[in-house]
Amino acid sequence: MSSIAAEFGQKSRLKALLDHFSLIDDPRDPWRVAYPLPEILLLAVCGTIADCEDYEAIAAWGEARLDFLRRFQPYHHGVPSGRWLTVFMNRINPCLFQDCFTAWVREAWPDRPELVAIDGKTSRRSHDRSRAQAPLHLVSAFATTSRLVLGQEAVEDKAGELAAIPVLLERLAADGGLTGAIVTIDAIACNATIAQAIRDAGADYLLAVKANQPTLRDEIETYFAEAPDVALEHATDIDKGHGRIEQRTVTVAREVDWLTGERRFPGEVRLPAVASIIRVGSKAELKDRCRFDTRYYVSSATLSAQAAAEAIRGHWGIENRLHWVLDVVFTDDQSRLRKGHGAQNMAVVRHFAINLVRKAEEPARPRSGLRRATKKPAKPKATSIKLRRKLAGWDTDYLDAILAAKIR
Repeated sequence: MSSIAAEFGQKSRLKALLDHFSLIDDPRDPWRVAYPLPEILLLAVCGTIADCEDYEAIAAWGEARLDFLRRFQPYHHGVPSGRWLTVFMNRINPCLFQDCFTAWVREAWPDRPELVAIDGKTSRRSHDRSRAQAPLHLVSAFATTSRLVLGQEAVEDKAGELAAIPVLLERLAADGGLTGAIVTIDAIACNATIAQAIRDAGADYLLAVKANQPTLRDEIETYFAEAPDVALEHATDIDKGHGRIEQRTVTVAREVDWLTGERRFPGEVRLPAVASIIRVGSKAELKDRCRFDTRYYVSSATLSAQAAAEAIRGHWGIENRLHWVLDVVFTDDQSRLRKGHGAQNMAVVRHFAINLVRKAEEPARPRSGLRRATKKPAKPKATSIKLRRKLAGWDTDYLDAILAAKIR
């Protein structure tokens, strides 16, 4: 019996995935279909989980694990070749694929995110010089608390992020998906249009203020330099690691009525519903020197200093827990997919895989026969995503457990 069958009325994440795959429009004539779309997409996701980096490797893995795949889909004609898989994935409408991903995440993990970080990443080797084609640049939304990818939108280059962010926000906000969340974005999105789009989605914004908004930055910097200490709230933390000791002091001011005055300077930016402004001062002690930095933020949420510190630190989770993992574990920067929609669709497949692998239960560990009775056993370390992928490739029972996890 298939492990995707419901137990006690619960639906598995794989069953939800197959349901959403079935809603994607298949561009082929029905009478010519040997490999149905759900079979192809399931093969791509399972192969990516199982440590395959491209379509050739995914097809080879599928041939070796055909009995496993037939637990979930019939695969009457086996699995397609790597070349066939590449051509087909180049043709799938990426917008439909992205919508499918967002809807699946919302069903598989129904809790609303508290902190959502939005940032862009370039797949550096996906360019095609012969066609003057720039590398794929994908703007992703990442729930920093639950460590889940929520959605993505492709753009031509980093400059196109401003146009992609409102589209991504609209998709995430459907059916109240962002209600009550705090959305954090770097300084590129510090403008009234994106701030209003976040507010319209029922969320609050926390935006970095840098030199691209010099007037606003100067006003905030001057306020913190002159404000009485009684009007400010502080929180300090010390972090040690990577060869440095870093002290960060977060200062929050919530008396911001002066930002909503009627007087305006030419080109001045006024953001809607500002409730807090934030200064982060950091001092990093390195081996041979000290490094100082000051950053400023503006938010529509009434934040305490501690809450602001957590939200700002959480934003960098998209770099450390998504972009770094994609580059180092999934070798995204080394991918040479360049034709059609192949690179974009494969990026979404990796997001399917990273969510499933990250939320999987810890694999069972063999118990060592050598153990000191006098010593308390050390707490086992969490299994890395890299090792989980390798285990899934070696052991189909573990891969089955990843796919069959229930929606809670």
